[in-house]
Amino acid sequence: MPITESDLASYAVNGYAVVKSLFDATEVDALKSHYMLLRSQGTYPGDFDGVDLLSTDPLKRFPRMIHMHRWDKTSRDWLLDTRIRDLLSVLGGKEPYAVQTMLYFKPAGARGQALHQDQYYLRVQPGSCTAVWLALDTCDEENGCMQVVPGSHTLPVLCTEKADTTLSFTDVTVPIPPSMKAVPILMDAGDVLLFDGQLIHGSFPNTSKERFRRALIGHYISGDAKKVGGYYHPVLRFDGTEVKIDQNAGGGSCGVWVASELGPVVEMMSADNDTISRHE
Repeated sequence: MPITESDLASYAVNGYAVVKSLFDATEVDALKSHYMLLRSQGTYPGDFDGVDLLSTDPLKRFPRMIHMHRWDKTSRDWLLDTRIRDLLSVLGGKEPYAVQTMLYFKPAGARGQALHQDQYYLRVQPGSCTAVWLALDTCDEENGCMQVVPGSHTLPVLCTEKADTTLSFTDVTVPIPPSMKAVPILMDAGDVLLFDGQLIHGSFPNTSKERFRRALIGHYISGDAKKVGGYYHPVLRFDGTEVKIDQNAGGGSCGVWVASELGPVVEMMSADNDTISRHE
């Protein structure tokens, strides 16, 4: 079993756990190549406001992809991978349902995402959602690794407030209680971060000179769930069949892109799709 008793204890207490090397280097390289190719071929539903190759904002030239599993077999196969099913079944005690895929490219110079809770968007009832966050690159503080607030999964869904859009591509965030603090999660490519939908998390900008921080994310809900936000339908079993549950009002995609209050640096992608050079 790739998830250990220590991982399970960490998840229960802190709201997250890192499973090392769930996907091997060959699988990670294939996924990176696949999504970089897709990204180079145009715009897809969920790409913020679409790809803009002339934009000075790196996130407009490399916007995230959302719900790729609805039109891309590679994404669907990953979302429904048996390793993920087995992990989440151990974690939750029941086989979950799958509701979303996302791919974040986060090239050099890109803003992060202000601290937030996924359950604010998914609106699962009863219970919450679980995120499976696969690192496709080494993730550290320089290139904007994930930041989490241990223990915050025990909090309710918090009211949002204005975020600093010079640092975040979204304009809302949630306050951290005085007794808690965000900590960085350092990961190697192939590691998976599992976290509860009410865990406060986010990331800072990618301040590296030429490194991506790509991540493939799946969102899942308990097999006992009765409702989820309409944005996350159709809901899938791990055999790929649809399951009918009610739609919950409100919610939506995990964060909405807004323009920065300051002009970002201009970057150009090299021919190998893996190196970014910066130009003021």
